[in-house]
Amino acid sequence: MSELGPFAFEHAVEVRFSDIDVGGHAHHSKALLYFEEARAAYWARVTGREGLEGIDYVVAEVAVRFHERVLWPQTLRVGVRVSKLGKRHFEMEYEVRDVDRLLLLSGTTIQVMYDFHEEGVKPIPPEVRSAISEVDGPFGPGGRRVVATS
Repeated sequence: MSELGPFAFEHAVEVRFSDIDVGGHAHHSKALLYFEEARAAYWARVTGREGLEGIDYVVAEVAVRFHERVLWPQTLRVGVRVSKLGKRHFEMEYEVRDVDRLLLLSGTTIQVMYDFHEEGVKPIPPEVRSAISEVDGPFGPGGRRVVATS
């Protein structure tokens, strides 16, 4: 478990000066960039698939919640995990915190495995499913992540 709590994986993201809008905080579109950087790092580390050729999914849905302002300069800590593992898709959850662990952003994305050569949806490969399960599992009925209770 990381310092972010129930997230086994986290990734540091720098807030860039160019992220800041006229309100003095990061533009709302930048949340997706922070999620994307963490998702790419998670995918490379957990599945071992790197670079563009290693990305064999498309993002189908995104939800973002803004809790506090994201300011410059800051180093954000993005916790990311798979919360649902389906046959052809997976859902990821994100929490973005500052160095004091204040929750700034949270959200989810749904990715669908995609064969770019065949131009169609494909099943999650067994080795990817296994690697994700090792880090974020177990996954129970309906593919939902099983949360241990004490």
